[in-house]
Amino acid sequence: MKNVTRRSFVASAAAGVTALGLFGNASHAAETQLVWKASEWKLAEFHKLIRDPAKVKQVYDVIPISEGKFLNNMKNSLNGLRFGFGIPKEQIKVVGALHGPANMLNYDDYVWNKYRIGEWLNVIDPATGKPAVRNIFYRSKNSPEKLAASVDPDDENSLYQDSSMQTLQSRGVQFLSCHTAAEEQARVLFRRNKLSESPEDIVEDMLAHTQPGVLVVAAMTAALALLQAQGHYTYISV
Repeated sequence: MKNVTRRSFVASAAAGVTALGLFGNASHAAETQLVWKASEWKLAEFHKLIRDPAKVKQVYDVIPISEGKFLNNMKNSLNGLRFGFGIPKEQIKVVGALHGPANMLNYDDYVWNKYRIGEWLNVIDPATGKPAVRNIFYRSKNSPEKLAASVDPDDENSLYQDSSMQTLQSRGVQFLSCHTAAEEQARVLFRRNKLSESPEDIVEDMLAHTQPGVLVVAAMTAALALLQAQGHYTYISV
């Protein structure tokens, strides 16, 4: 199931009407969907996250990318809770609420390359020394076999010391992406890169390239309030 619902339908309908010459320049306005309604996204999945029965639940409110240092904080939370405090892994739930610039970590290499995200947000790829044209924060540097080979949390090559988004997901971390941020960022990219697509076309393109397992929420600031008030998640801002 895609993260996009009404948007893709409206965009297709508008395109069809435009082809008939009946809609003219109004088509882009008709596609605009700045605010998601409750029926238009995976609200049920978010409610499952709120009701997660884990003993310890923690949400990271992340806005700046800061070289992805917050990913290391999440790794340390998982390790500290499990090994330092003896809490079983199934009783730990960590959520990464990524919005603002950090929202771009939720998208794959296609988005980073096409929209020149590294150049825009000053993210340098250590492999090239140039602005990143790939998401350098998602994939693990080690193979799954190598990560799984050691059960020693002190082994730097084990999954316990790997702070990639991919490995953190394998340990149960849920990353959230913000629809509102995507709308705002698409408009910046539209102007900055002088793109021919409409901002709403850019949003649809970005959402189609969300990393596996990422849940797009209607508005992150609202999601944070519900995770704390209803889900009883402890809050950390980094």
